[in-house]
Amino acid sequence: MSSSSLADRERAELADLLEKLGPDAPTCCEGWTTAHLAAHVATRDRRVDAMPGYGLEQVSPALGAWAHRVEDRLRESADYADVVRQVRDGAPRWSPMGWPGLGPLFNTTEFVIHHEDVRRARPGWTPRKLAKADQDQIWRAVVILARRAARGRSLVLRRADVPGEEKRLGSGETVKTVTGEPLELLLWVSGRKDVARVAIS
Repeated sequence: MSSSSLADRERAELADLLEKLGPDAPTCCEGWTTAHLAAHVATRDRRVDAMPGYGLEQVSPALGAWAHRVEDRLRESADYADVVRQVRDGAPRWSPMGWPGLGPLFNTTEFVIHHEDVRRARPGWTPRKLAKADQDQIWRAVVILARRAARGRSLVLRRADVPGEEKRLGSGETVKTVTGEPLELLLWVSGRKDVARVAIS
C-alpha cells in the first residue's frame, strides 16, 4: 500500500495507534473502544454487504443495524491484533473502498476523522500541525460534508489558516460562522463538536 496519499498516511498512523493502545482504550465515538473502531474500519473495507449501512443509515436504519451487527461479530470472534492488521493492510482490490477512483474519495475523511477519534480521547492530547497541502485537501471535503451540517440554516465556514477563504451554506436569516483550520472544521461538521478547536460566532 502506497504511503504517499493523505488517506494512506492517516490509515497507517491510525493502525499504529490502535496497536499501541490495545483494544480497550476509549475513543471519541460514544460507546466505542478502540476494538469497536478497528472492527468498524475492517468491516467497511471488506464487507460489501455492510457498506450501504454506512451511507444510507439515516434513510434505512435496518441497513445501519446490519453493518453494526457485522462489526460486532468481527470484534467478538477475531483476535484484536488480526483486526488491526486488516486496518493496516487496507481494502482489497475487489472492494469498492480499494478502487483507485473511489477509495480516496471516501477514505481521506474516514481516516483523518477516526485517527483523531483515537488521539483526542487520550488525556493531554494536542492538535496536530498538518501541511498546507493536507489542509487544502481536507478543506475540499469539509465544503461537501458541511451541506448536511447546515440543514437549511445559514452557515459560514471560515479557514483560520488562510485569510479570506470561507464557504457560505444554507439560506436562513440567522448566520452562524465557524472558524478553524480545515482539520478542526472537519471534526466539527462530522459531529465531534466537543473536541473540535473552532471559534463560533
